[in-house]
Amino acid sequence: MSRALFVIDVQNDFTEGGALGVDGGAAVAAGITRYLREHPGRYDQVIASRDWHDADNDNGGHFATAEAPDFVSTWPVHCVAGTPGAEYHPDLETGLLTVQVRKGQGRPAYSIFEGVTEDGRTVAELLTALGIDDIDVAGIATDYCVRASAIDALATGRRVAVLSDLVAGVAPSSSDAALRELAAAGAEVHPA
Repeated sequence: MSRALFVIDVQNDFTEGGALGVDGGAAVAAGITRYLREHPGRYDQVIASRDWHDADNDNGGHFATAEAPDFVSTWPVHCVAGTPGAEYHPDLETGLLTVQVRKGQGRPAYSIFEGVTEDGRTVAELLTALGIDDIDVAGIATDYCVRASAIDALATGRRVAVLSDLVAGVAPSSSDAALRELAAAGAEVHPA
């Protein structure tokens, strides 16, 4: 039995001061680093995702360009490939990550399962190849990409837990609703 930690979108644009910064984002970055340092060997793999959007288009309608963003399906420009906003938050120690996944790249993408590894594998392929049975999920934002990633992980038939003290969301009400939805779908929701 192998265990992985998903670190979802702990990027500068999703933390305080970023294009779509959420309250508590920097604390999540520092908390994940602290947790991994305090529990060496707990995970066989630490798989991190990043939004990695194109600079020269609206990324399949994901970026609001002609009208104001609706913050449901259209968003301000964020996490453009190669910009400081797309980089991991400095409090997330990247040396602790074993696999990196980029998602977006010209289209909307919320779940880590919509991305690919640096060598072009899907996350589903990677999990199977690595024999991952259990997945813990941490990161940003609880009510969007964390939710989507955990739902997709559950759909693979694996055991999934959301580390409730290592996530930060856009809004308290939608984040609480996402955690309730995930628990009802079969995920464990508990502190790290």
